[in-house]
Formats: sequence, structure tokens, C-alpha cells
Amino acid sequence: MKTSVDIAIPVLNEENSLPLCISRLTRFIDRHPEQDWKITIADNGSTDRTPEVACDLAQADPRVGMLRIDQRGRGRALKRVWTESDAEVRCYMDVDLSTDLQSLPHLIAAVADEGYDIAIGSRLRPGSVVEGRSLKREITSRGYNLLIRLMFCSSFRDAQCGFKAISADAAMALAPLVKNNNWFFDSELLLIAEKFGYRIKEVPVHWKDDPDSRVRIVSTAMEDVKGLLRLRFGGMPRKNSGP
Repeated sequence: MKTSVDIAIPVLNEENSLPLCISRLTRFIDRHPEQDWKITIADNGSTDRTPEVACDLAQADPRVGMLRIDQRGRGRALKRVWTESDAEVRCYMDVDLSTDLQSLPHLIAAVADEGYDIAIGSRLRPGSVVEGRSLKREITSRGYNLLIRLMFCSSFRDAQCGFKAISADAAMALAPLVKNNNWFFDSELLLIAEKFGYRIKEVPVHWKDDPDSRVRIVSTAMEDVKGLLRLRFGGMPRKNSGP
């Protein structure tokens, strides 16, 4: 029996990148008919033609859907898609597809077949390959992930890679507990999941830096550190908290 998989693609003003992303992704899933695929474009506050482009792509392929969210925030978009989906496995990846799609079946298998609740792509595990990343980004990423391990004794090494999969039960239980609606969403989700005893698997990935990345390193790093401090000093939900 096929496993149903919903891939969320959060987008903000990506009218040029989105068609290429969906084209590559649909070609990939065509080669993997063992899963029941769905792709959900989650537009979070675009002001260019991204919504129109997303609608055109959805009309052209029944496997592609589109969700329009007026407020910005990648975390907000993922919460909506993951909690409204009916798929057994719910994924997300960045629109630039910096992570090689060959790792996607490994994420899905970890959740669907191996008993893990969450599977995450990792650029910091043995076997991973990273291309084109600047020294500034590399130092910032490694320093941030080291800070997480020092503050929370976490077992995962790469909280920020935009390439993750989660089971339906874990998504419904955890996503509503995450307070951050932006880039810190990933880290907060994983820290809450680990505290509550959910099983997390890291999958080494081949990752190629996107020179047109929209991530602002300094402001994102400040938001991440503030989020870590919030969780460390009283902001972590209680074990019996629920959606």
C-alpha cells in the first residue's frame, strides 16, 4: 500500500524560482510512483505574481495544490500545511531545492517504515556534502548548532536544514506548540520533540548553496538566539501540553 506524502514548499515572492522548483520536483516524483504524492505551495504574503504562478501550476497538475496565507512567516506556513494535511508523512523543503532530492526517499522511509517521528536533512553528519557555502555562513551555522547542543544537550546536529519530514501524529501534536512563526520554527519544533521523547533521525544530504538565498544571516541569527533563550528560561511547553 502506498504511503501518502505531502510536500510543503513555503514561498515568498518567488515568481521566478517557483516554476523551476515544481518542474524538478514533479519530474522526481514521477520516478518514484511507490508513494502517493502531493505538493502544496504555501504562499505566505507574496506581493509579486507568486500567487498567480502557483495557481497556474496547481491547475496544470492535480498533484499540486496552493495555499494562500496573507501573513508572512515560513513557520506560519508550515503550521497551516502540516495541520490541515491528511497525508501520512508531511515534508517541507525550500523552493531553491538546495538539498539534493535523492535524499527525499530516505527521509520518507525513516518516518513511514523505520518508526521515526521526524527525519531531518543534515549538512553536518558524516557522509554529507556541502558545496559553495561561504565561510561566514559555515561558521554561523556550526556555531549556532553547537550552541543548541550546549544549552539543551540535544542529539541532532543540524536544526536549520530546510529539508524535513514528520509523521501525521507528530505534526498534529507538535506544530501547534511551536510559538515561532519564522525561521526559528525548525529549531523550536525539534527541541520540543526531543523533550517529549519523539524519535528524530538525521539523514546526511548533498547540499548546494543558493547564491540568491533570501535568508538574512545577522537578523536570523539574532532571532534564533532569542528563541533559544526563551525556551531555555521557561518557554518550553510542559509535557502534558496539547494543541
